[in-house]
Amino acid sequence: MTNQAEPPMRVAIIPVTPLQQNCTLVWCTKTMRGAFIDAGGDLPRLKQAVEKTGVTIEKLLVTHGHIDHCGGTGIFARELGVPIEGPEEADRYWIAKLGEDGRKYGIEGELFEPTRWLHDGDKVIVGELELDVIHCPGHTPGHVVFFHAPSRFAIVGDVLFQGSIGRTDFPLGNHQDLIDSITQKLWPLGNDVTFVPGHGPVSTFGQERKTNAYVSDYALS
Repeated sequence: MTNQAEPPMRVAIIPVTPLQQNCTLVWCTKTMRGAFIDAGGDLPRLKQAVEKTGVTIEKLLVTHGHIDHCGGTGIFARELGVPIEGPEEADRYWIAKLGEDGRKYGIEGELFEPTRWLHDGDKVIVGELELDVIHCPGHTPGHVVFFHAPSRFAIVGDVLFQGSIGRTDFPLGNHQDLIDSITQKLWPLGNDVTFVPGHGPVSTFGQERKTNAYVSDYALS
């Protein structure tokens, strides 16, 4: 018999869309209530994940307004009858373009109005979990990061990747804002924080501070 305590939060990463965007299912192990973060598309795959885990989805969360991260969110929210929270309202520009961008990238995209726009310092509740909302502009102006402090775990969207950072050459992108978001908002959370990026493998802030060609302590010194 194992007497290891169940962690308060569990996470499953489900890559979706032709852009292999990391949709993240997070759930509260005590209540088995959960949320998808960045349900960009491939909704049948996301429904399979729900069946497999036995989680009850109570909301959809969005880090930012790009098509691969939220093209399917409005459709999914309607099917599930759940609210959408996020991103920050400065990403209204991108959400307004979802239909047009969907046609461009061959991804189903539908305009939506979040039930709740998020702001820096807000809290998002999933089951009995409390996620901190951190506004991290740069890749897009309204990009937010979700941080679960007790688990030392963050979902950072396209702010930071293993070995790289988010693009800032799209409309409303800003390179200096992105660097400031990473160094002033994310690094202070601690080197031991594990993060799921919007694409590619999981890493830690400490690893990126050591090795990331763009934002390592050495690169920025």
